[in-house]
Amino acid sequence: MVTQAIDDSKTHQAKWDEPLIFERSTPGMVGHMLPSVEDGIRKTVGSIESLVPEQMRRIQPPKLPEISELQVIRHFTRLSQMNFAVNLGTYPLGSCTMKYNPAVNEWAAALPAFASLHPLQDVSTAQGSLEMMWELEQWLSEITGMDSVTLQPAAGAHGELTGVLVMRQYHKCVTGECTQRNEMLIPDAAHGTNPASAAMAGYEVVVIPSNKEGFVDTDALKSAAGPHTAGLMLTNPNTIGLFEKNIEEIGGIVHDAGGLLYYDGANFNAIVGMVRPGDMGFDVVHMNLHKTFSTPHGGGGPGSGPVGVKQNLAEFLPVPRVVKKRDGSFDLDYDLPRSIGKVHGFYGNFGILLRAYAYIYALGRRGLKRASETAVLNANYCGYHVSRIPGFSLPYSRDDPRMHECVVSAEDLKANTGVAAMNVAKRLLDLGVHAPTIYFPLIVPEALMIEPTESESKQELDALIEAMQRVSREAFQDPERVTSAPHSTARRRLDEYRAAHPKTLTLSWRMHLERQAEEGEN
Repeated sequence: MVTQAIDDSKTHQAKWDEPLIFERSTPGMVGHMLPSVEDGIRKTVGSIESLVPEQMRRIQPPKLPEISELQVIRHFTRLSQMNFAVNLGTYPLGSCTMKYNPAVNEWAAALPAFASLHPLQDVSTAQGSLEMMWELEQWLSEITGMDSVTLQPAAGAHGELTGVLVMRQYHKCVTGECTQRNEMLIPDAAHGTNPASAAMAGYEVVVIPSNKEGFVDTDALKSAAGPHTAGLMLTNPNTIGLFEKNIEEIGGIVHDAGGLLYYDGANFNAIVGMVRPGDMGFDVVHMNLHKTFSTPHGGGGPGSGPVGVKQNLAEFLPVPRVVKKRDGSFDLDYDLPRSIGKVHGFYGNFGILLRAYAYIYALGRRGLKRASETAVLNANYCGYHVSRIPGFSLPYSRDDPRMHECVVSAEDLKANTGVAAMNVAKRLLDLGVHAPTIYFPLIVPEALMIEPTESESKQELDALIEAMQRVSREAFQDPERVTSAPHSTARRRLDEYRAAHPKTLTLSWRMHLERQAEEGEN
């Protein structure tokens, strides 16, 4: 591994004294010059008021900032310069799969014939879009080993909830055991959305512990599985980055108990083109198109979480379903009486579906497999070198290769220097590397979850590893340098408690004004 010295003075973020856009507002200023439509409306319908039903009219117009186009552009450009992005540097945010999104995907999603569609227009005028959606469903079915797919869910957790509702409907309509099968089995290393989705669907969560190697404890699973088991929610590879070697046995235990096997697709990026969840025995799978199939999803969106199922569950998928008729045309089918109903306003996050379609179309079968192989190679390269840096270790089985991500523990670093995983993450920001996920999974003390994705070159990985080496050296030689980080970001170290406490969050301009009024009264 060839490295070069990192100069943290070269990684400073821009720091603008940028007010809120409402604070830049000037009464009467506009950011557009469009011809008035009022005269034309009056000629056709008599008045603007008569065009909008009374119950849909606003009592007052929305309070929007009054600002010029140039000021808008400068405002958001400055904010972007104060932020970190995958276009600037390595973004190893474990489990989130922050890969680079090819620009051609953006081009495809912005094509006027797609971007100008309205979801309520007649299907006869949207045949190309329906064909794209139908074909994407076929591709995702093939990639996952499922028989049917719905594109409706708008995010990964939304896909989870949809999949669990399908499982519940199956037990209600087919087995008649909906009330009896009231338990969902979930490993202790699972993503937090798994128990949340199960609880929202009305299930009691039964936690299955991991064994000393980091895999599902099959003995504990056998003890927990029974007549009350609706299913097991599992991601493979798991959150440690290990592929569950006993997946066939695990599936057999759940199925023998009458339950269903649910695949959390958050880690699907590791196995696309190499192995399919359907071939492992899974009955339901959700995919994160915004992770595995390349869509930018920083800042909480946008997302897409399609759900695939085996044939015996297909009738329970949300409506409408995209269908191909005998004459080759496409339509929307609402006639599924045992469907769980709609889970999205229309048919899914269409722009995200287009990006995923373009990504899969460009790579093809061999390209998708190569992407997964590279993701696994990159994660193992990082795991090998980082775990040999003083203070860091690779928990659980060192003999089993990691898949798309590696979880490193900074427990020894904290014990010997007082520098915790949180401090490591903040110091990395000074060195041009986005922080990895920290303190997850919960079963790893002082966890740092690193997922380099297939986007990163060896040179970028070497820079990441060298940054970790530098943090280690500083922790032993000058720990205060690390514990007081970050030093070169637009915003310095935050008060973690106040930043997360509901009473200190200001989520809107209205809340800001209300807080100001309260402070003035006090």
